[in-house]
Amino acid sequence: MRSTSDRILAAALVAPSIAAVGLFVYGFIGWTVWVSLSNWSGLRPDLSWAGLSNYATLFANPRFHLDIRNTVVFTALLLAACMALGLGLALLLDRGVRGESVFRSIFFFPMAISFIVTGVAWRWLLAPGDPATGRITGVNVLLAQAGLPHLKWYTDHTVLYITPDSALGQVLAGMGLGFLTGPVFGVPVAMLSIVIAATWQMSGFVMALYLAGLRGFPEELREAARIDGAGEWQVYRHVILPYLRPVTLSALIILGHISLKIFDLVAAMSKRGPGFATDVPAYFMFETTFHADRFAEGAAIAVVMLVSVSVLIVPYLVGSMRRESAT
Repeated sequence: MRSTSDRILAAALVAPSIAAVGLFVYGFIGWTVWVSLSNWSGLRPDLSWAGLSNYATLFANPRFHLDIRNTVVFTALLLAACMALGLGLALLLDRGVRGESVFRSIFFFPMAISFIVTGVAWRWLLAPGDPATGRITGVNVLLAQAGLPHLKWYTDHTVLYITPDSALGQVLAGMGLGFLTGPVFGVPVAMLSIVIAATWQMSGFVMALYLAGLRGFPEELREAARIDGAGEWQVYRHVILPYLRPVTLSALIILGHISLKIFDLVAAMSKRGPGFATDVPAYFMFETTFHADRFAEGAAIAVVMLVSVSVLIVPYLVGSMRRESAT
């Protein structure tokens, strides 16, 4: 059993960390919430009570509606691409290819650099150029040599959406869902460039998670399934993939919370893009707070982002704590 002196020493060692986290994390969260309920708009602080007026203004802003759309599109596409690519790479490497460590390092290396570096590199690669003047660079050079059309990448302001006069639009209108037929529920083409860059950086991380899970898979279970007559595809579908479900959940949570608060990659590549095609809440908050000096409205955006991330993270943490206490 631990003695009283050991408990006191342990408490003394962790106390500075607890104090620092309480002040610089939870203290500043409380300060941000307070500012979001104030009238602070300008360089001079004004913490007089404004109630929820800043939140009402925010949710009535059409730009914030587009930010929510862009975040949903970015999150859905990033999760789908990273999970599929990461799992595929892990399954290939788990087959025991020669030079596995080299491939593993190559795929995982993008995770070691920042989103700013990734954004600058992909901004050069996906530079739209101008075919009229012959100034074509990056990936568009390959497309031109292959005879494919020139793409505008992150400068494309096109939004793909269901039109009211289309067959699907009329079906939705008949179901009382006609409000879904509009650009605010569409997919901005420019956002695909951001998804490509983020997938390049994050898929290696997902691969590492899945590869670690595969290396911990009991070989006896695989052999037992084969003895029972399961084919290779059935082994993966009914045995290995269910075994990897905790890894899948962890990867989804990590990628999900990164995508909800993405800022640096968007700022480095396209900022808010044409027609707010690549704008996200974090960039809106940055401009509102530090360019327009509307600190209360910027704090309201930050609080909404915190709540959206908490909705994703808190249930996962509670579930993890319950599983640990059960074991």
